[in-house]
Amino acid sequence: MEDFLDYMPQREPFLFVDRVITVTDSSIQTEKQIKVDEPFFAGHFPERPIMPGVLICEAVFQSSSILMSKRAGTPSKDGKIPLITRISNVKLKRVVLPGDLMEVEVKLKEILGQAAYMTGKVKVEGKAVLTVEFTAMLVTKTS
Repeated sequence: MEDFLDYMPQREPFLFVDRVITVTDSSIQTEKQIKVDEPFFAGHFPERPIMPGVLICEAVFQSSSILMSKRAGTPSKDGKIPLITRISNVKLKRVVLPGDLMEVEVKLKEILGQAAYMTGKVKVEGKAVLTVEFTAMLVTKTS
């Protein structure tokens, strides 16, 4: 999916999706190559750089925004943006290091009203790094 940026509001330097591998009506798989010179490594931690867990979660959430906007047929420029409304059961199992390729998978579990209930999983070299359950909604942008 070459036009995935049309379906998400985030941009560099806060972009944690490089490529969409597959997208269906209920799931998405993306990748993010973690560069050695990512700005957050300068402070987390200078002697042993590790990607912050919240940024690994952000990669999941950004992937979900593509899925939600694509399902709705609403590119982000058309006035709706996805917002996370709940995060639960976050499990960090391994660290993400400079040079790692993160494989992100998001699955839509159900939609109740405006709320989309999803799960996310991140792997590096086939090994689980993070799992998370979360809820998101598409909301109208305000000026």
